[in-house]
Amino acid sequence: MSCLVDLPFEVPLEITSEPYSKEWYASLRAILGAGACQQLGIYAIPEDFLLSVVIPVYNERNTLPKLLDRVREVPIRKEIVLIDDCSQDGTTDLLKEYETREWGDPMNEIRVLFHEKNQGKGAAVRTGFAQTKGDAVIIQDADLEYDPAEIPRLLQPIVEGRADVVYGSRFLGDQPHRVLYFWHYLGNKFLTLLSNAFTNLNLTDMETCYKLFNRRIIDDMTPKLCQNRFGIEPEMTARISKIKECRVFEMSISYNGRTYAQGKKIGIKDGFQALYCIIRYGLFS
Repeated sequence: MSCLVDLPFEVPLEITSEPYSKEWYASLRAILGAGACQQLGIYAIPEDFLLSVVIPVYNERNTLPKLLDRVREVPIRKEIVLIDDCSQDGTTDLLKEYETREWGDPMNEIRVLFHEKNQGKGAAVRTGFAQTKGDAVIIQDADLEYDPAEIPRLLQPIVEGRADVVYGSRFLGDQPHRVLYFWHYLGNKFLTLLSNAFTNLNLTDMETCYKLFNRRIIDDMTPKLCQNRFGIEPEMTARISKIKECRVFEMSISYNGRTYAQGKKIGIKDGFQALYCIIRYGLFS
């Protein structure tokens, strides 16, 4: 028995408009309906909207080219700010080549910044934030643990004016999540719980890389940031919790975590530093 149904209208077999344009959204909404579009992350982005992607880089020669390709493929007009934190594995030479390359890509403006000495992820994030000009800013690690294809879905609440900050949670929802270290998981949950106690937020993943901010929050928060290493995560969370009328959303993301043999950098010392930062900025920021 055939399951095909004759429809009283012609269904277009091809959508030719640019993704996230008004025409693209209108076409898909006519086919799927508004509710389905909302659930699938299908929406329109204003033509003049600019997304800033801040990518701190340290010894990521093997993963950076693929990661940059994936970020560039995200069909949103972007400025991509790469900050080399004095890499030692050839990444610096690669970024110097990127700095002089003619990309010929109207959707992506690529800029490269260099630290003269290694300072840590937090310092690279602060350097990147200070150089952005986008309507929204997201942090993207260079190690392929986070999938840039999910950025448009995270951006939706900000574009629609419902959120000022969006966290991508590795522990919320049913997105694929590589199974790795139990004690890392437990440490993340403990630090998130403690952070929530000081900030009065109910996050599930304070330590996530995917933090997305609108311009108002970036302009308020960036001059106050101090941390150079992974303590930047609880510091940012504490800072935004004190910004007046800051609407924080959380959305599920996938996570392809890597092992220490594959280059994972965070360690137990960073956990103790995060603990200090939660208390320090939760009480006194």
